[in-house]
Amino acid sequence: MSEPAVVARRAREVTSGLKAAELEEFYRDLHRHPELSFQEHRTAARLAARLRAAGFEVTEGVARTGVVGVLANGDGPVVWLRGDMDALPVREATGLAYASTVDGVMHACGHDLHVTWLAGAAEALAGARELWSGTLVVVGQPAEEAEGGAAAMRADGVHRRFPRPDVLLGQHATPGPAGFFPHTPGLTLSASDDLEVVVHGVGGHGSRPESTVDPVVTAAHIVTRLQTVVSREVSAAESVVLTVGRFHAGTKPNIIPAEARLSLNVRTQDTRVRERVLGAVRRVVEGECRAAGCPVPPEIDLIPGYPVTVNDAALDEEIAAVHRELFGAHTVFDFGRAMGSEDFSLLAPDGVPYDYWYVTTTPAAVWEAAPGEELAEKLAAVPGNHSPLFAPDLSVVVPGVQTLVSAALSRLG
Repeated sequence: MSEPAVVARRAREVTSGLKAAELEEFYRDLHRHPELSFQEHRTAARLAARLRAAGFEVTEGVARTGVVGVLANGDGPVVWLRGDMDALPVREATGLAYASTVDGVMHACGHDLHVTWLAGAAEALAGARELWSGTLVVVGQPAEEAEGGAAAMRADGVHRRFPRPDVLLGQHATPGPAGFFPHTPGLTLSASDDLEVVVHGVGGHGSRPESTVDPVVTAAHIVTRLQTVVSREVSAAESVVLTVGRFHAGTKPNIIPAEARLSLNVRTQDTRVRERVLGAVRRVVEGECRAAGCPVPPEIDLIPGYPVTVNDAALDEEIAAVHRELFGAHTVFDFGRAMGSEDFSLLAPDGVPYDYWYVTTTPAAVWEAAPGEELAEKLAAVPGNHSPLFAPDLSVVVPGVQTLVSAALSRLG
């Protein structure tokens, strides 16, 4: 590794030829044409084409729609840069001139920016091979949005088929006044688990509820009682979020259905707390069903999601120091632990250090107009990830390339 000032100087040199207007247009094109998880065919093809033109050996179709580009440039470490590619089932409401042309699908989480940053960094590093040595691996990951894209890439042999990383690097667009680069050493993102619950009742006519076991009422009690799991069974010192995101039952107002379905999401940051919360969910669901006299026990299916994301502390401080040199000391701060979740860490083989940081993207005018004086108040007021109004400022396109380039150069010889 090199001194932060040296790495920052090299990064400026490597990125001095970036064509901001062209990168911005590439981003606009991706934003106009969002694709859902494991459907990122056009996005993957566009990324693959740019990598090939830059001299990478490119493999498409990894885990169905993933892209891996390899650029070997002499002796040295293997550095992986990762960007996720999928969009969300969200109807865009930004009013942008380059808004989504796909009804009900939108890049509401910034993955179009991630692909743009990834392509720009790959091209910049490929064009300055005389300034570094080692192997650069660029990973366009499909299906980050709760579809298991990183796990699918592992299952498809990404660590066997391509040079094994010595370090894995990635970043994410996030709300906040554009121009900051938050870092968090250690635990930065939470684990996420989903549960699917089926409550079995006895259906019948709405005029004769006494002849039924109403699963809607039972499920409603479950939803209400689950709110006490975090407030009454978890220490205030622990961070847990339990959300019932879907409640489905019935077909008509005068029919009491035979079953009700709930979908839950649990976010935790500690293994023991996770087990305690999941156990409490099961106990509440089973207990309410027994109390209601349900004819058969409920179905409770746990769908393990993403593990916690724990940055290598030394690596994070190393890259944060480079970003301070590159953008100014005031632009880098500790983001703290977030309740959001990511599958980024699954792309790192056991024992391989990784670092995952953020790039704030809220336009200055939007940030200034947001109510509140404190940072938390404004963050709650501006459009965030997964919002139909999420619209990153184009001013972050070039800096987001520079963050990746400088992070890679901190390890490439």
